Amino acid sequence: MNAEGLIILLYVLVLASYLGFELIAKVPPTLHTPLMSGSNAISGITIVGAILATNELGYTQLSKWLGMLALILAAINVAGGYAVTDRMLKMFKKK
Repeated sequence: MNAEGLIILLYVLVLASYLGFELIAKVPPTLHTPLMSGSNAISGITIVGAILATNELGYTQLSKWLGMLALILAAINVAGGYAVTDRMLKMFKKK
């Protein structure tokens, strides 16, 4: 990877981190848990990217291990998000 590509990737990382922080900071506390538990399914995008990173030819062994770690963490995030959403929905069911 050349220096220009690395700079672009770092720019995207910094911009995405800043925007993510600003968006989450603006969510009221009463909406935070339902919103975040439902949006954990967005980690499916991370799962697809991690699969591509672990399967792509020409990447180093380190990037393959990091891709596998991202795959595991994203899968845990998706499962946890659905578990939290299910638990919250059970609170509203009639007994």
